[in-house]
Amino acid sequence: MAEIILAIDQGTTGSTVAAMDRKGRLLGSVNVEFPQIYPKPGWVEHDPEQIWASVQKALSGLLRRGVAKPKDIVAIGITNQRETAMLWDRDSGRPLNNAVVWQCRRTTDFCESLRAAGHEPGIRRKTGLVLDPYFSASKYRWLLNNTTGVGRRVRQGKVAGGTVDSFLLWRLTGGLVHGTDVSNASRTSLLNIKTRRWDDDLLEVFGVDKSILPTVLPSSGILGVTKGVKGLPDGIPITGIAGDQQSALFGQACFEPGEAKCTFGTGSFILMNTGDKLLRSRAGLLTTIGWQLGEAGPVTYAFEGGAFVCGAAVQWLRDELGIIKKASEVEALAKSVADSGGVEFVPALAGLGAPHWDPEARGLISGLTRGSGRGHIARATLDAMALQNADILRVMESELGKRLKPLRVDGGAVANNLLMQLQANYLGRKLIRPKVIETTVAGACFLAGLGVGLWQNKSELSKVWQVDREFKVELSAGARARRLQAWNRAVARARLAG
Repeated sequence: MAEIILAIDQGTTGSTVAAMDRKGRLLGSVNVEFPQIYPKPGWVEHDPEQIWASVQKALSGLLRRGVAKPKDIVAIGITNQRETAMLWDRDSGRPLNNAVVWQCRRTTDFCESLRAAGHEPGIRRKTGLVLDPYFSASKYRWLLNNTTGVGRRVRQGKVAGGTVDSFLLWRLTGGLVHGTDVSNASRTSLLNIKTRRWDDDLLEVFGVDKSILPTVLPSSGILGVTKGVKGLPDGIPITGIAGDQQSALFGQACFEPGEAKCTFGTGSFILMNTGDKLLRSRAGLLTTIGWQLGEAGPVTYAFEGGAFVCGAAVQWLRDELGIIKKASEVEALAKSVADSGGVEFVPALAGLGAPHWDPEARGLISGLTRGSGRGHIARATLDAMALQNADILRVMESELGKRLKPLRVDGGAVANNLLMQLQANYLGRKLIRPKVIETTVAGACFLAGLGVGLWQNKSELSKVWQVDREFKVELSAGARARRLQAWNRAVARARLAG
């Protein structure tokens, strides 16, 4: 009998179901998109039933292809969009409202009121997170205050709440398990990341009733078994759960302190393993839980920093400026010039994230001359994608007090070899691109495989993870310093522009 692990990767715009074998080979995957809901400017919602339908459709599509037979599936892993919050009825399992998505900014005023009242230092100390509408706590509060009849149901114990992983675990187990893993729980602003328990003081500050929250579980272990899932037999163990970025860190086999990964997507997400010690950033990084292997296992923590606009900058060149027709054209256009010719593009199109956290910063293109052309702007865009990541990673090195090990990269943009070389040059560290770049899926499979004993330990997984290509530094230290100085001047101007 084949031994197949099924991964459910539930993302912001769609759900992917993939299959992996014992050798770490991805055997196939199916992605199904679902609608985005924008009730008001700055508001983003999802219908939880459409999320579940997309998972079911992706699952049935994968099974129809014959990639995995139900009898061969030994475990299921879940990875998911983080911070998105929802409520559902404990009796029927039906959603009580649309989910409030991580991108949604509807609770900005409430978060500002907490900041004005002096709550931010305490929240940051306990959660490792900044006070921001991005995280789940204020979303739960909004749902509890704006869902018809929910107060009575909460008092009756009939309301369940959770992030996307909790909802999927509930549905996969036929409503028998209401749980969340520590990595997802650490993104809510309600978990004390030292004790790994829901914090009563935080619950009071955010106005969230503890009774709605799921049980906090490890990221790997027997977390539940399937019941009543169309296409699957009952009893398949669900043995791995992690938020998408933590799953990518695990899927990149970043098992030692100082190992880091950068996911190049719409934005870029950088996580660095900091080991079993809870380190607190002094420079605008988030502290988050990476994973916990087994109920009695130690917790691995991570620093996290993100740039809001990464691949989205290339989309902006395509959709708004019209200087390319397809995103894939940007590499050739950028290679048509030797460098950016002094042009700087700071893609603060949605403010600046870590380490600046400046929501008022504005996008800026500077250094234009009569000789500046499309190629220079394209090159400046790739430069910016790499330079903003270098800013974050240098802060991580400083905070950890260790030199960064080679950076592992994933995401769609890693196919751009020029971008990868620029990233290595500006960071001054080697980059490693793995053979399997679907690292969120890989992480979910690795966690699930450990949980069911398909792999015995992380050392076995390190052998499963394989390198596709390495990018070595090709820029002198002096040239790097000059390039970073020019970039820092441009960032300062972008912050003044706000």
